Amino acid sequence: MIKKILIIIFIMFNFFEKANSAYDKLVYEFNFDGIEGEKIRLKNYKDKVIVVVNVASRCGFTNQYEDLQTLWSNYKDKNLVIIGVPTNNFKQEPGSNKEIKDFCETNFNINFPLTEKIDVIGKNAHPFFKWAKKNHGKNAIPKWNFHKIIIGKDGKVADTFSSITKPNSKRFINLIEREIRN
Repeated sequence: MIKKILIIIFIMFNFFEKANSAYDKLVYEFNFDGIEGEKIRLKNYKDKVIVVVNVASRCGFTNQYEDLQTLWSNYKDKNLVIIGVPTNNFKQEPGSNKEIKDFCETNFNINFPLTEKIDVIGKNAHPFFKWAKKNHGKNAIPKWNFHKIIIGKDGKVADTFSSITKPNSKRFINLIEREIRN
């Protein structure tokens, strides 16, 4: 019985340790190269809620671009930033940066920031994704396209959402609104 209690206490402390991770860096130390070669400096988004989404044009979830654009249009003046991160890690974004940009603008009228096509998983993952994993755990690792990482105004991962959670879902919107109010 005592052994079981000790195991439960050990698990609880490990769980809380992950949840209260001691960040050695905040998100503002990271930059992305934009889809047209410009720098996307996350330090420019201090005091804003940042949603980083790995995206692809040939995915079953590609229609989420529409919801992301709506979210951006509705909340960009309320301190929300959306950054789309094209990746071919899941073999669904074979196009060049120009092709990706044209696809997004033509099909979804996207005008939120897009990065160049990069890796989001594995040893070649962009440093932002390695940082998110280190500080938030396995839930921060994209398992598929349209994985969403929400960064609070404090520069830390507030939560993550898998591909199946739509950007217009009540749970997602509630978290965005809560983080904007903080």
